[in-house]
Amino acid sequence: MDPRVLDRLRCPVCGEPLTEATAGTTSALRCLRRHSFDIARQGYVNLLTGRAPHVGDTAEMVAARADFQAAGHYDVISAALVDAATEAVGRLRATPTPDVGAYPLVVDAGAGTGRYLGAVLAALPDAVGLALDVSKPALRRAARAHPRAAAALADTWQRLPLADASTAVLLNVFAPRNGAEFHRVLDPAGTLLVVTPDTYHLAELVDALDLLRVDPDKADRVADSLGGHFTLVSSAGHRAELALTRPEVATVVGMGPSAWHTDPVSLATRLAALPEPVRVTVAVRVDAYRPR
Repeated sequence: MDPRVLDRLRCPVCGEPLTEATAGTTSALRCLRRHSFDIARQGYVNLLTGRAPHVGDTAEMVAARADFQAAGHYDVISAALVDAATEAVGRLRATPTPDVGAYPLVVDAGAGTGRYLGAVLAALPDAVGLALDVSKPALRRAARAHPRAAAALADTWQRLPLADASTAVLLNVFAPRNGAEFHRVLDPAGTLLVVTPDTYHLAELVDALDLLRVDPDKADRVADSLGGHFTLVSSAGHRAELALTRPEVATVVGMGPSAWHTDPVSLATRLAALPEPVRVTVAVRVDAYRPR
């Protein structure tokens, strides 16, 4: 593990710093109080304490997301995050905190495949990254998202395995938001970047395939959940128009929340009735918050 990331990690049990220890072909992170956390052969470390209340995305959902992202269909999100993160790190360096500004840590809470984290790190050559997720299939991919990225199994609803004020930029893309913990781990001059679906996101597929609708009050609910800890400093909408094949449409359904609620037989029937190419709108909001 990159020592610059390890330096920011903390034991999820006692909060003490962690060091890496290797015995033969196995490695683990350990603290002075002898709490030990195995590093899987796929490269991620298990920093989960107790049993997680959920297991996150399945291997099938993660594979679908990886395929869809690899085709470039969500590059509009990556580009928006790169621009916002680059601006955030530039501002942090104007009022630098020792170490945090020297090698900015970018954390992706609910990282999935790690594609967005990888894109941000590619644009910030002296930054390091940490992908957090509760899904093991996702972390197997996130651990390889970028040479300067580490990955850890962690429940973002619990205390994050990070030191106070250790993070320069925190990404949260279509994922749960733990406002109190995000505030604790962010540097006072750091930035939280939250990506949420806009009302028109995948709207063409909602009626055609009977998918879950975006809550029209979602933006207000997100702002309310973070308002006690953060101040909204900017909000921007981003759109892209896609022309998809039917298999690609099946992929986008299979990688999102509708995958848990869609009947496969009904979906196949509805898919077969769609004319190709299928015109689909990607519509998201990128909100930037700073700690209060």
